[in-house]
Amino acid sequence: MIKNYLKIAFRNLWRHRVFSFINILGLTVGMTACFLIFLYVKFELSYDKFNSKAANIYRLNTDIKTPSETINTSVTAWPFAPNIKREFPEVETFTRVNNGSFLVRKGDAKFQEDNTLFADSTFFDVFDIKMLKGDPKTALKDMFSVVFTEDAAKKYFGNENPIGKQVLLTGDGIPATVTGIIQNIPENSILKGDMLVSMTTFTQRLNKNIDQQWGNFGATSFLLLKPGADPRAMEKKFPDFIERNNGKERKESQMFYTFTLQPLKDIYLYSTRDGNKSGNMNNVYIFSIIAVFILLIACINFINLTTARSSERAKEVGIRKVVGAAKSQVARQFIGESVILCIIAFMLTVLLSVLLLPLFNKLAGKVVSHGIFTNWQYLLLLFSAAISIGVLAGAYPALILSSFKPVVVLKGRFATGTKGILLRKGLVVAQFSISVVLIIATLVVYLQMNYMRKRDLGFSKDQMVVVSTQGDPARFALQNAVGGLPNVKSTALSSSVPGSGNPGAYSEIENKKGDLQIANLDLYFVDWNYIPQYKIKMVAGRSFSKEFGTDTTQAMVVNESVTKLLGYSNPQEAVGRKFKQWGREGKIIGVMQDFHFRSLQQPIKPLTMRIEPDGCDLLSVNITGGNVPATLASIEKKWKEMIPNRPFSYFFMDEFFDRQYRGEERFGNLFLNFAILAIFISCLGLLGLASYSTMQRTKEIGVRKVLGASVANITTLLSSDFIKLVLISILIASPLAYIGMHKWLEGFAYRTSVSWWVFLLAAITAIFIALFTVSFQAIKAAVANPVKSLRTE
Repeated sequence: MIKNYLKIAFRNLWRHRVFSFINILGLTVGMTACFLIFLYVKFELSYDKFNSKAANIYRLNTDIKTPSETINTSVTAWPFAPNIKREFPEVETFTRVNNGSFLVRKGDAKFQEDNTLFADSTFFDVFDIKMLKGDPKTALKDMFSVVFTEDAAKKYFGNENPIGKQVLLTGDGIPATVTGIIQNIPENSILKGDMLVSMTTFTQRLNKNIDQQWGNFGATSFLLLKPGADPRAMEKKFPDFIERNNGKERKESQMFYTFTLQPLKDIYLYSTRDGNKSGNMNNVYIFSIIAVFILLIACINFINLTTARSSERAKEVGIRKVVGAAKSQVARQFIGESVILCIIAFMLTVLLSVLLLPLFNKLAGKVVSHGIFTNWQYLLLLFSAAISIGVLAGAYPALILSSFKPVVVLKGRFATGTKGILLRKGLVVAQFSISVVLIIATLVVYLQMNYMRKRDLGFSKDQMVVVSTQGDPARFALQNAVGGLPNVKSTALSSSVPGSGNPGAYSEIENKKGDLQIANLDLYFVDWNYIPQYKIKMVAGRSFSKEFGTDTTQAMVVNESVTKLLGYSNPQEAVGRKFKQWGREGKIIGVMQDFHFRSLQQPIKPLTMRIEPDGCDLLSVNITGGNVPATLASIEKKWKEMIPNRPFSYFFMDEFFDRQYRGEERFGNLFLNFAILAIFISCLGLLGLASYSTMQRTKEIGVRKVLGASVANITTLLSSDFIKLVLISILIASPLAYIGMHKWLEGFAYRTSVSWWVFLLAAITAIFIALFTVSFQAIKAAVANPVKSLRTE
């Protein structure tokens, strides 16, 4: 019996191979897209869950309330974590990490290790980073202890055992001992580092009293709670803890702290603290919905084409029932054929996924799977999905086919009723509604990306090369030497450039009422050339000038956002006002026009600038557009002459600033590709239905041609029904797309609007795609010989 079923199934698939091809192709493309999205979503949801104690690890976040604002940050003051461990029995242990950067040398090998983490000795008690060599209990205990990842260790030591050997840190060549080798930190971790340095190196040597400085914020603190500990109950006890240890200082500084505990596994997708957002849960939701949509479209294709062809197999069903086949047996036959199609699609999906995975990883910007064949759970899940799709998608057609009455169908050609026609039309409307939503969404994403690239940022980033000097003492001499090179217009030193990080400084500035208003303000250290070189406009007062000797000790320049924070209606009113900031007192000498020194996803924040040459380690070089490689070679030559112990490192300002939108660009590219796939699958279904509809009306077309109908008349006749369905889809999809994309755009502080022409363009695109798909079959039928058409019956 089963052998007979299989024989009939394959015979029918081959006999109607065009429809079978369309079905298999649609299912394969749909399942492949869905499977790749599944891998992406699973990877995004897996961040830091490789830690066995992840459920009990929490990051200690701080909300700092000043008289003018509330700062939400992920860092704490250095003493908080150790004292919380001491006073709270719920805490099993803690660890603090802090980002760093070191020049590391070993013989002739020298690298600037920007992905360095300072970490407490308890780091390996909290996080499951496998120690390959060394003792995790003591590896980060002593000063100048260094732990390398596998890849980093190979750069310096090759295949030899590095434990106990030394490398030199910083330009001064401070010896540090290698105490451990760890596996490369997994990509799905919020901790990024190629080298770990003992926290005692930072706290004891660089600042011996840092563990006593309750107002010095810089540590990212993680608490490992004991099993059963209630983090919310702990949070309620934090105010008393802060008051006991830091109450007096808080009142004097008028900066009040609130602690919250954030689960480690929630940080990547949900945290927006410090203006950073690594992952995006909304993107996970969006791609999950797209996966469901694509699979739904593929299933709709299958149901549509199978039910449309039901009349072709009516006589077969009638004969089967006459010879004794039960309704359930007929249903099983057709569900079996559906499952066979899906199994074929499953095998093609596995092959296609393996081939496309490298390209998908490149588009996504991450390695979402290390191998499909090596993970049998993935294959089992995909196979189960294929069988489920086969059963569910084939259930309705099987129900229709098995319900045919043999007495009726054996009398002649069976015609499907209006219910079947309405169902097929409804499914086509559903398909194209999804497709139109995706077309509109793709256009809006593209417009937002284009808006961010082309918006006036308020500063010049073109032809700007930024060289990282890492604070080397020779940077001033290097600046003078580079400034004299051909094709170099100007140079400037600073602590930060737009798009990079910068400190927030405790500040007191005179407001409109004449009071010193406390605020935590972003701070750039710059030299005299920085503001004019970046073409930042002054709206009041003046910029820094060497003609005024006090500019190096008593002057500050602020942006317009600072004046608004202080209550000034006119920026000119802020000029001459007093300030106190990080040990410096003086007056505001000028107000800059607001410029975007951070991503357009964030509103422009209050920014201050001071002349502080010792705090500047980034050399910005404004070059001409001619012969850029030669200019870079000249700069590198000067570097090697003056700073030979450090590797030459530079970046172009425009590329560096645009990196902030890399996540959005990847999202847009993925969205576009999956939207194209969804539209392609919809077109496959439409092509199949158009082909079937044309075949059903062969005699009618022949009659019309004999009576004088032109090719254009017949093409219009055959296409009009489908175009009407697409128009209905546009009416349904437009409001849904508007609501969804308006919500997505709310995540950007500066955004484009969803214009009416986007919907018009999407509508024209959808109609054109549908017309192109349908007219192919319509024209083919219209130009056929009517004599042959009239002989079909």
